[in-house]
Amino acid sequence: MGFSRVSLTALAWNVSSLIFFLFCVGVSLGADYPTSHIIISEAIPSSFRGRMVLAAFSFQAVGSIGGVLVGILMLKIYPEMAAWHLMYAVLFIPGIIVTVMRSNLPESPHWLQARNNLEEASRSASQLLCRPIKLLHQTLEERLQEPRLKFKDLFSRRYIRVTILASVPWFLQDLSTYGIGIFTPSILGTLFTKGQPDFILRDLTAAEGSGMIDLLLIVGFLASIPLVDRIGRIPLQIVGFIGCAIGLAIASLSSVIPDGHELRVPLIFAGFMLFNFMTNLGPNAMTYVLAGEVFPTQIRGAGAGFAASFAKIGAVSSAFFFPILRKEIGTEALLQCLVLTALLGALITYVFRVEPKGKSLEQMGYGQPTFNPR
Repeated sequence: MGFSRVSLTALAWNVSSLIFFLFCVGVSLGADYPTSHIIISEAIPSSFRGRMVLAAFSFQAVGSIGGVLVGILMLKIYPEMAAWHLMYAVLFIPGIIVTVMRSNLPESPHWLQARNNLEEASRSASQLLCRPIKLLHQTLEERLQEPRLKFKDLFSRRYIRVTILASVPWFLQDLSTYGIGIFTPSILGTLFTKGQPDFILRDLTAAEGSGMIDLLLIVGFLASIPLVDRIGRIPLQIVGFIGCAIGLAIASLSSVIPDGHELRVPLIFAGFMLFNFMTNLGPNAMTYVLAGEVFPTQIRGAGAGFAASFAKIGAVSSAFFFPILRKEIGTEALLQCLVLTALLGALITYVFRVEPKGKSLEQMGYGQPTFNPR
């Protein structure tokens, strides 16, 4: 439903209706974001679970590039302020296709089994694996031994470690990623069209420059997919955070170089491109994977949802405060602050590390393996 509401945004007739439709988009996509990777995680064998989740998540980067291309195309076809209506409208057909395909997905056998619905879990597993699956009923003694977990257990002594691992680095990653995404276009637009009064030209130039930088998002994903099940989530996330810090530090150096100097533009592009590559090699990709793996089945959805929600506090904070901070303290100081948050993300990942590589979801949930697709 999120895609259809994005399309409805194209029909917004005033500010109030636009805010309402965007709020609906946020609710829909906010519900979809933490659950879509759980569906994949719970249906894939542990030996290549990370690769499959990342392969699906990599389409986020494809979508980012697609959004830039749509924006450029719409501005070239219709170079007016109202072009944003067309940008939202083009999502209607893809939204319908995704909605129809999603409606045929079976429910998670793990989720059904955790609620003692063994018959439905068997049918779902059979549909998922395209072969007959019969899950065994648990004895009364086995059921009594299993803890009944609730949302509050995410913050219990037993699970607080994985809650911190799943949520805090994701928050720090979103803080920098969304912040960079917000002011990169404005930096590029100002840099290449200085003194140019044409708003559409500045917007088009910014979109083209951002599109070139965003290409490294796809490259980062392509590098992370073959490595995630070989090296592991934690090493990639730590290395990725450190690489992000280096990229941001390089970009910050451009602020001390005088306007018109031949090194200024290469430093900006080099820094932002390195950041985009390293974030998708590491934290942007790994935080998404980890949130769907480190919690037990009974609270996996709650845990992944909390982690995603906590992360989006960082995204919203950057949207509200980064333009203000950039004006008050300058681009260089702001980028240096983001260097520190990236290094903090690496430190927290190391301190609270839990590696899911090669382990079943039941093992990650501190239980006994019951259903693991082969």
